[in-house]
Amino acid sequence: KSQIQSRCHPSIFNRVGGVNRRQFRNARTVQGDQQMSDGLDVIVLDDDPGIGEILSELIESFYTWGEVHCFSELNKAISFCLNRDIGVAIFVVDVFLGSLSGFSFLDAIDEKYPTAHEDAIIISGNANVDVVNMCLASNVNYLLEKPVKPYALELAVRAITAKYLDFAKKLINDPGFAENVARL
Repeated sequence: KSQIQSRCHPSIFNRVGGVNRRQFRNARTVQGDQQMSDGLDVIVLDDDPGIGEILSELIESFYTWGEVHCFSELNKAISFCLNRDIGVAIFVVDVFLGSLSGFSFLDAIDEKYPTAHEDAIIISGNANVDVVNMCLASNVNYLLEKPVKPYALELAVRAITAKYLDFAKKLINDPGFAENVARL
């Protein structure tokens, strides 16, 4: 058994030993009356609810490290993010949200999520030099153009996830590094 298999309920794994994504994604830790996701969640924000839902479904088809939350209203997304216990997530955000920009969303949650810009994937219906420059100025490294190619979205999400997985492995495998991080 892998480390994941030994720590999870056996029903999470299907007959061939792989992860049943839906069950794994829906696994929760209950703390008092509050339920919390155990993983690195993805937050999707697009002012077109149909596009947001499609993006969410694409991500849910491959993503097993946390939950996918979809929003079409900027204020609801900001409120959700600011009321979460954890200050880390992956953000998939439309560049234009009505009269505002996706960057205004990232700026609004930046205090609670200091790596929000680095952990963001900006989606644009019309990527151009101005959008690229806004991404570069905001420290956003992932820009995808609509219609989004599923494998490009998957690669961007997995790249951000890998950063956190590598950091977690380093914490587990290097006690000296973990002590240094704990002192910060």
